[in-house]
Amino acid sequence: MSQIKIYGLKDSLKSHQTNLSSAIHRAVVETLAYLVDKKFHRFIGLELSEFIFPADRSSRYTIIEISMFEGRSVETKKTLIKLLLEYIKQNTGIDYQDVVITIFETPKYNWGIRGQCGAELSLGYRVAV
Repeated sequence: MSQIKIYGLKDSLKSHQTNLSSAIHRAVVETLAYLVDKKFHRFIGLELSEFIFPADRSSRYTIIEISMFEGRSVETKKTLIKLLLEYIKQNTGIDYQDVVITIFETPKYNWGIRGQCGAELSLGYRVAV
């Protein structure tokens, strides 16, 4: 299970939303062996006055936060980050310099999904990859 938040300037996110979502989903499915029909993306577009970032970033600056069950190996998470950067660049042209990715892992029992505790769910995929 993962929930993904994508932050950026409103106009930039709007112009890249479909391609950005596709790039993110492709990387997650390939790396974490997720089911193709499971996509949980939230785009949070901010006004320039609400989004302060370093001068060496462009207006395409994008922050991606991934919340997911704990249990993936370090190598899997490194591969996920690498593929995210690669696919985002391919699909949107957003430069590596303009993307920051953070992965937050929590135990399944900290999630409530479909009326159940996450630790009691049948997922249809393995977490330990």
